[in-house]
Amino acid sequence: MSGHGEPTPMKSRRGGALKGVAEVPGDKSISHRALILGALAVGETKIAGLLEGDDVLDTARAMRAFGADVIEHGGGDWSVFGVGVGGFAEPDNVIDCGNSGTGVRLIMGAMASCPITATFTGDASLRSRPMGRITGPVGLFGAQAYGRVGGRLPMTIVGAADPVPVRYEMEVPSAQVKSAVLLAGLNAPGQTVVIEKEPTRDHTERMLAGFGADISIEETGEGRMITLTGQPELQAQDIVVPRDPSSAAFPVCAALIVEGSDVLVPGIGMNPTRNGLFTTLREMGADLTYENERIEGGEPVADLRARYSPDMVGVKVPPERVASMIDEYPILSVVAANATGQTVMRGVKELRVKECDRIDAMARGLEANGVAVEEAEDMLTVTGQGAGSVTGGGTCKTHLDHRIAMSFMVLGMASQQPVSIDDGAPITTSFPIFEPLMAELGARLERSN
Repeated sequence: MSGHGEPTPMKSRRGGALKGVAEVPGDKSISHRALILGALAVGETKIAGLLEGDDVLDTARAMRAFGADVIEHGGGDWSVFGVGVGGFAEPDNVIDCGNSGTGVRLIMGAMASCPITATFTGDASLRSRPMGRITGPVGLFGAQAYGRVGGRLPMTIVGAADPVPVRYEMEVPSAQVKSAVLLAGLNAPGQTVVIEKEPTRDHTERMLAGFGADISIEETGEGRMITLTGQPELQAQDIVVPRDPSSAAFPVCAALIVEGSDVLVPGIGMNPTRNGLFTTLREMGADLTYENERIEGGEPVADLRARYSPDMVGVKVPPERVASMIDEYPILSVVAANATGQTVMRGVKELRVKECDRIDAMARGLEANGVAVEEAEDMLTVTGQGAGSVTGGGTCKTHLDHRIAMSFMVLGMASQQPVSIDDGAPITTSFPIFEPLMAELGARLERSN
């Protein structure tokens, strides 16, 4: 069952070529951060192009609960009147973050150095995900966490009354953990330092600098060292949210595997810490081009044109690329099923603790549709037999995971027989217009109830 209602079984079948322009929604990662930093700034932060999916709307509600005035104007335009660093009020009720691991972890960090107490929960998927990777580092500031066995939600965070700055060396590559530590460091005196051996998405650092924080980044022998001076007065900003590369992945990959397709996906964020999928697709031989490359709001942006690519071949994805495409491995595995040869994805154990165990979910779903896979704790290998070779006909479990649901819907667009999923309702958490957008391009999607 979906965390926000009854299950929505869906089916996808092969149709004609996909053609047209795919206007995907705003970037989810940047949308979360814009709301949170806007709430910690002084004055009115104006946001254009905010993703209005369930995950981000849950974060907007949370910022209201902490005392910020968050106003929706329509059409993706929002205003946030912030309370200033350290100004969060204690919420009157439990904070429900729905399906959003990013939302709950960043909010925990932002409130952990404030002298308040807050309790967090979420849907069944989020309640099953580990929070110890956040509560450990924010505990160094002086916060205390009380949750279920295994560090799971519901969880109460007692913020530090007298926070201290922290020097934290990242144990695993995680932009969520890094961001939580930096947000906690905002209300700690002195300098908070984060060291990451492998770079992860850097939206938080970019946006902190844009809001006026004193933040520096240095490449050292220990790794990438990020130094933040605490207790700044953040200044409200005007933010234009680029379109989400993780959402763009679905129409792009569908166009690559559906015969005769030619799709333009404009205004996509091309931050180098996020574009690993597109690099990998081009290495596989995809006809994927970047047009009109530019900078918008401090982020690199481009229009992507994807054309049917029947001659793609399997590749070995470098493990060091994982952080730049962690959310795109499910849809990459669908492309791999339509390429020729083996696509080997190593260093991907982080996929086992996302919205669900994505390695297992993709492996079982691909097998149900006639695709050969091998999996290990830290690896997934997909063996493709070439364009149009996937038999299809299977029903896949989505495990309340929006990216699993959309990936199998794309698989069905190029399979010989339709592909079904048990629940498409979670798609609204990140891509609320997925169905009408894909249908307008020519995809044949249907709800089964």
